[in-house]
Amino acid sequence: MTTLDWFVVAAYIGWIVVDGLRRSKGTDRVDGYFLANRSLPWWAVGLSVMATQMSAVTLVATTGQGYLTGLRFVQFYFGLPLAMILLSVTVVPFFTRAQVYTAYEYLERRFDARTRSLTSFIFLMGRAASLGVTLAAPAVVMSAILGWRLPVTVLVICVPMIVYTTIGGVQAVAILLHGILQHVTVGQALELAGATDRLKAVDFTFDPKETYTFWSGMIGGLFLMLAYFGCDQSQVQRYLTAKSIGEARQSLLMSAYVKIPLQLLILVTGVLVFVFYLFQTPPMLFNRAYDAEIAASPRAAEYVRLQQDFDREFAARREAAARHDRRAFLASDARVKDIRDRAVGIVQQATGDQRYTDVNYVFPTFITTRMPVGLVGLMVAAIFVAAMSASGGELNALATATIIDFYRRHWVPDAPDAHYLRVSKLATVAWGLLACVVAIYAANQGSLIEVVNRYGSFYYGSLLGVFILAILTKRATAAGAFWGLFAGVAVVLTVAWTLPIAFLWHNVIGAVVVVLVGMAISLFRTSSG
Repeated sequence: MTTLDWFVVAAYIGWIVVDGLRRSKGTDRVDGYFLANRSLPWWAVGLSVMATQMSAVTLVATTGQGYLTGLRFVQFYFGLPLAMILLSVTVVPFFTRAQVYTAYEYLERRFDARTRSLTSFIFLMGRAASLGVTLAAPAVVMSAILGWRLPVTVLVICVPMIVYTTIGGVQAVAILLHGILQHVTVGQALELAGATDRLKAVDFTFDPKETYTFWSGMIGGLFLMLAYFGCDQSQVQRYLTAKSIGEARQSLLMSAYVKIPLQLLILVTGVLVFVFYLFQTPPMLFNRAYDAEIAASPRAAEYVRLQQDFDREFAARREAAARHDRRAFLASDARVKDIRDRAVGIVQQATGDQRYTDVNYVFPTFITTRMPVGLVGLMVAAIFVAAMSASGGELNALATATIIDFYRRHWVPDAPDAHYLRVSKLATVAWGLLACVVAIYAANQGSLIEVVNRYGSFYYGSLLGVFILAILTKRATAAGAFWGLFAGVAVVLTVAWTLPIAFLWHNVIGAVVVVLVGMAISLFRTSSG
């Protein structure tokens, strides 16, 4: 990036931080620090909910997902509108009237402290892992810009984010279209994308092994969204800040209307990046972190030959695309993929990094190499601010659950608010550092948007099952809820490691197991007692 771009990044982020700190007055009490004194209007809460979803992971990884597989990822969100309607009718008024700081406080009232603590602990572990994935996205951007290793860029991202929490896409699309329309019309560009199945948005095949289908989105996605927005403290805490039940409902329905079109727009941007790189020369691999090591490795000559093969095949694919020769285009595209796969194999073998991937580097590469001076800085700043906003909310939720569900409940129950605020800031720092460690490993586990939801699916369904027992079943007992939660998480982890079932279905499995085991134990204890 140029000096002007760095100035734009520094000025933009600096203004956001200063403005955020200026607006943070009135948080000297627990209710103000954690829940904004329950005073926010629906539109502010709705934007807050959207901000946690519209993180850097969305901007970076969803675009890469669109580049790699097209529009089919949008099916992941098909269950979202129904989930928001159900939660608006049930959970929102329930938690608001309960006057709780965390969703897990109610579980002690309904069951016991043991169930509350276990549920909150599972949330803390899962959310900290997901936060690490969120932080990996801007770290990838900085790695692409500076060529630094991920551990270094993670620290550069995390330290300002922790301090901040404790105390432009339209331009990209225009540039993409300009680069594409120099060679083909819009209709021809869509035809090229369609030839590779990247415009296929809906798949009605019922196959539990297939990650993104209509059924996995409508059923598995419904369970995941119910758990995420109904049981995850990072989201529940958002609508607990609303002025009233009605405004909390409106804040959730905002996501129901906006989320799918927004995700579709981002995926379309990824598809446009794919078409753009049919005519504008891309790197053989977008993740260039190991270029120096490859050049000094015994397989350097082989890698150079692959680069030459890639350049020739790219030229052949571009010519086939320009003359609308579908058969030649698809054959050449397959050979380009094969060359890239072999290049990835060389990197993995030469560096020992078997987790190496470059899907998360596609959009950062486009931003930093193709956008005009100044706009590069604006886009990078937007990604950083999105990461800080989403990560800040998640860190605050982690601190809230830590202090309210553990520290105040079990260790120091009668301290003044000032004491809890001091400890909550220490908890924020601790969780932020743990998330940094996770971020170092998350960036190379595949598409970050998949990784973050795969992590969540390990426990979301089980959390949902506990709240189903608590809210909808009067005969459920504390023992049933506690051991049902244990069983749900254990079964999901076993299925995830042993069976080829797509992760969205893990949410269904977890919820069903918790409810069945929980009710069985509850009924047995009742009949035997």
